[in-house]
Amino acid sequence: LTASHLGLDTIVTPITSSAAIDTSGVARNVIRTKVGSPFVIAGMEQALAAGSNAVVGFEANGGVLLGSAVTSDGRTLSALPTRDAVLPIVCALASASKVGRTLRQTVDALGAGHALADRLKEIGADRSGPLLARFAADSAFADAFFAEQGKIAGVNDLDGVRFALDDGSTVHFRASGNAPEFRCYVEAPTDPRARALLAWGLAKAAGEMGVSRPA
Repeated sequence: LTASHLGLDTIVTPITSSAAIDTSGVARNVIRTKVGSPFVIAGMEQALAAGSNAVVGFEANGGVLLGSAVTSDGRTLSALPTRDAVLPIVCALASASKVGRTLRQTVDALGAGHALADRLKEIGADRSGPLLARFAADSAFADAFFAEQGKIAGVNDLDGVRFALDDGSTVHFRASGNAPEFRCYVEAPTDPRARALLAWGLAKAAGEMGVSRPA
């Protein structure tokens, strides 16, 4: 919504952010990065170096980084490549007001679906590393792992391993970069499907790593 309202056609964001960024058609250029603001900033610098002059970056937690200055009605909003929580709030509200919709209707128009995330605690790299490596290298193993949920339509191993399923859902497994945790992110067309995928994904991964899933 921030990119659309400000006319910014290049979005830089981690692989864990909503797939709606790609499917909504808001941005002409989407650059996916590893999780963490330093990677987003590096991606924005890459976009600017490549000639883009309308760049915005953000993380899934809501922090927006304005990569280039924006001029509107004779006024200029300077670039601010550090996380800002105010700009996305203002832009979302202004976007809704401009088209005469509620904020809920404005968000729903993006077709973002439903996203959820959770984690398994006290999972070190000695347990998560082999599973993630096998996901990335062994397609037969991955197909068998997901067989009860659907066919795998795509795989991205930029940061952990993200699987796109044939019903439009996604399941993304990755190890936390700052804690002994194994994280699971899901997106699905409906809330029940997202909740079911998240519970299944954590339980299934825990079983493969030989750990128990806390109640």
